[in-house]
Amino acid sequence: MSGLFEDDQQQDDAPPVPEGPGLFGDALPVAPPPPALAAPYRVLARKYRPTSFDDLIGQDTMVRILRNAFATGRVAHAFMLTGVRGVGKTTTARIIARALNCVGPDGTGGPTADPCGVCANCLAILAEREPDVFEMDAASRTGVDDVREIIEVSRSRPMTVRTKVFIIDEVHMLTRNAFNALLKTLEEPPPHVKFVFATTELRKVPITVLSRCQRFDLRRVRIAELHQHFAGIAVKEGVPVEPPALDLIARAADGSVRDGLSLLDQAIAQAEGVITAAQVADMLGLADRDAVFDLLEAVMGGKPAAALAITDRAYERGADLGTLLQDLLEMLHTITRLKSIPTLRESPELPEAERTRGAEIADRLSVPVLARAWQMLLKGVGEVETAPDRRAAAEMVLIRLCHVADMPTPGDLIRRLTAGGGGPPAGAPAPGPSGGGARAMGGGGVVAVAEAAPAAAPHLSNFREVAALVAEHRQAMLHAHLVHSVHLVRFAPPVIELRPQPEAPRDLAPKLAALLSEVTGTRWTIAISTAAGEPTLAEQGNAADTARRSAAADHPLVRAILDAFPGARIDTVHDTRLDAYGLAAETRPLAEPDMPDFAPPDAEYTDDTPWETDA
Repeated sequence: MSGLFEDDQQQDDAPPVPEGPGLFGDALPVAPPPPALAAPYRVLARKYRPTSFDDLIGQDTMVRILRNAFATGRVAHAFMLTGVRGVGKTTTARIIARALNCVGPDGTGGPTADPCGVCANCLAILAEREPDVFEMDAASRTGVDDVREIIEVSRSRPMTVRTKVFIIDEVHMLTRNAFNALLKTLEEPPPHVKFVFATTELRKVPITVLSRCQRFDLRRVRIAELHQHFAGIAVKEGVPVEPPALDLIARAADGSVRDGLSLLDQAIAQAEGVITAAQVADMLGLADRDAVFDLLEAVMGGKPAAALAITDRAYERGADLGTLLQDLLEMLHTITRLKSIPTLRESPELPEAERTRGAEIADRLSVPVLARAWQMLLKGVGEVETAPDRRAAAEMVLIRLCHVADMPTPGDLIRRLTAGGGGPPAGAPAPGPSGGGARAMGGGGVVAVAEAAPAAAPHLSNFREVAALVAEHRQAMLHAHLVHSVHLVRFAPPVIELRPQPEAPRDLAPKLAALLSEVTGTRWTIAISTAAGEPTLAEQGNAADTARRSAAADHPLVRAILDAFPGARIDTVHDTRLDAYGLAAETRPLAEPDMPDFAPPDAEYTDDTPWETDA
């Protein structure tokens, strides 16, 4: 019937045969049949999608476990597949669905790790028209009602296949209530039901769901494996591609097979003839690898003119300079690895340029220099992303790198200062007037370095001087706790016994000991005691202030003023001999506060007294 219907349809679509002569007696022309429609183009990512476990690349561990599970009949009822985009999560889920339902070419087979691909079940699942294999995108269907629909469908037996399979993509997008609704069915599913979940955000999946699933972490595919895979597809497509071009595509794919195939598709579409590395670099907005090496050598050699000339050429070709900095950052990482692990120079994972030219640069640069350049570039990449002019920001980063290239690293500066006791090395700033040390610029910050023969360490004669020293070094929180939350029990340098109040931090003692040891050059011990000790510095200052106010109020002159001006009060008693804590330079008992002698009421005015009373 179908064939007959198709023939009739073709006859209906054909132009009618003219009957009789035309208007002027001539035969009517017969219209040519319409051209056959060409098959729609399938992108490479769909055309070469794996259909069996053998076709998956880079996931050997998962494939081995699944093969053993099918061989022994120990297939889990729920799987959780996680990994970055394009590594094969949904593809693996569909292969599992076919493996569970394949019946073989003769229709008598059972579950197998090698589905035949020719039986009715395999063909239906491959064509995505099998009603018992449900695929749901949790990014668009996130609610409880969607999960309840799955639960209702799971209760009925499959119509045509052996096992119902529910594939839920981006499962982390389900709401909390949706996950809760799924838990019971996920823990005790019907025997004819399997669940396969896929997600790129595993941390967003509740642990109660993860504990009910067999988890597989699909890893990023290595660059070498991607290169080999893309090369094989290029051969099948009859497209010549240079190996360096495949390297660029594999690197840009960032471990994703699908992303790499999309880039290869784009490169094939724009190329005429052989696909070259230059063409791929232009397509990706990248500078070619040699230009990145040239830029790195110019920057690390302190040659800003050469570096900017390279960026000018890259900018004219349409390369984004922010991306160029990221390429430079990646190159620095590779060279640092070559420096740290010399055996990588023989690794096939690295392209030939990195193994040869990269190794030469690694031999010339030290790890501290590479680390400093990494920190500055990392900071610079962030600046470029927020700058109004990306090109200007990128060039400023490169100029900064050029100007620190010949400066010593902090470690070199310390070794030069400690070796021989000479002056500062060339290129380093001279010590300041205090002679406290030298400063070396590097890595985008300032590193303070003490001299080999430092100035005399401060002499600390009491606990107040300790607190003042902490304040001088801008340790605000530590200073506040020393003033308000600590009772001094014993001060016997280099040992201090303290009784901290409950609100004091637990790390107060080690922080104070570290600061004192660093500043004085002597190892200090801060002991915690349960003895009562002295009042806190704040309590001592308040008591001394109260005593000064009382003494001032008792003086006949002040009393006379207060009597003459009803409502007047003593606001503050100032004494220039007091320290920052309101205490005299020499500690005296609080019962005898440090108060100057008042002049008699009939004394003449003098301006020599170092304190004054505000009334």
